[in-house]
Amino acid sequence: MTTGQHRAAGPEADPQEDERLPSLTEQMADQLGGWRGLVESSIPVVVFVIANVLGELRPAVIASVVVALLIAGLRLVQRRPVRHAVNGLVGIAFGAAIAWRTGDERDFYLPGILYGIGYGLALLVSAAIRQPLVGWIWSVLVAKGRSEWRDDPRLVRTFTQLTVLWGVVWLAKVGVQAGLYLAHQDTALGVARLALGYPPYALLLLITVWTVRRVTRETAPAPLPGA
Repeated sequence: MTTGQHRAAGPEADPQEDERLPSLTEQMADQLGGWRGLVESSIPVVVFVIANVLGELRPAVIASVVVALLIAGLRLVQRRPVRHAVNGLVGIAFGAAIAWRTGDERDFYLPGILYGIGYGLALLVSAAIRQPLVGWIWSVLVAKGRSEWRDDPRLVRTFTQLTVLWGVVWLAKVGVQAGLYLAHQDTALGVARLALGYPPYALLLLITVWTVRRVTRETAPAPLPGA
């Protein structure tokens, strides 16, 4: 094989590698942060629930914030991605600040409830105006910014249905938490926050990735004979 042939073969291989979508497990692991991300994001809430049951509100708030800061700091020291740790830290900090100010332990969960309501409504509105939010998130996180799915009616319909599913599930789980909040069921609210956090999120991600990849494979053009 000549040098010219080597040069011709190289550019053909690189675009194929660039176009390869991450596998289902790779996409799930990235969005959830792996098992470590799941555990680390839950620890501050677990600490708050336990410390609040055994003691008083303010020590529980301090303990949860300190634990969240330690987790974020550990990730920085280890040069690991801090996106999930920072997201968790921001949520903990807002809830802790409100609970500290009001003196009401259930207010620790209020920012998460309000965020969930807003996110669920945004999902349903985006589906209603034919700009499904799940499709745009897919473009950013998976498709490297490309949005060719907008030109494929089947993918638009798929992303719209998935967006409605996400919105309904999100509003349902936040509705449970809001009901417990209004009923002053503080400990049950903490348990619900954990139980209705990552499990439904992981299931929705699995359904989304599997569905989009299946539809994408079915709509991909068949290779030419002899190609």
